[in-house]
Amino acid sequence: MMDLTLPLTLLYVTLAFLLMCLCFATPWKLWVKAGMVLAVTCSYFFAQGAFEDMRGWPSAQHPPKKFVLLATVIEEPNKERNTKGAIYIWVNPLEDNKPSQNPRAFQLAYQKELHALLNDSMTKNRQGLSQIGSTEPPSSSGMLGWLKNAADPNAKIRISDAPSPQLPEK
Repeated sequence: MMDLTLPLTLLYVTLAFLLMCLCFATPWKLWVKAGMVLAVTCSYFFAQGAFEDMRGWPSAQHPPKKFVLLATVIEEPNKERNTKGAIYIWVNPLEDNKPSQNPRAFQLAYQKELHALLNDSMTKNRQGLSQIGSTEPPSSSGMLGWLKNAADPNAKIRISDAPSPQLPEK
């Protein structure tokens, strides 16, 4: 896969240069020029998120509702290095009970129970038992429970063995 970070960065530098030339060469009001500069500057920050997705960094969003678990990497919390720990999962989302074509990596907050669950699941996965995962949002407490963030660390992840495929009769 071709890395497009450098060409996109050069494109933004070119855009900023053209904007600078436009600001010097036109008699537009100061507030119009300042608005254009602000818009281009803000677009850099939005593009940074796109660069990270493009380069394959794990998503901080919540995993899909149903998925096939492909791999996990677990970083335990470390008080000496002052790290909170993280769990990285590589999954293939299920769409209409069929795996999608593109797997995706997700970063989850470290939880001891999830660590144990994923260790057991990867052991079964190495033995040839595919693992199907599902997510369910945390139980809503209060009237505004539906406003909770989708990446809430309290959301439950369940993993079970995939059903064995049914072959047609001969």
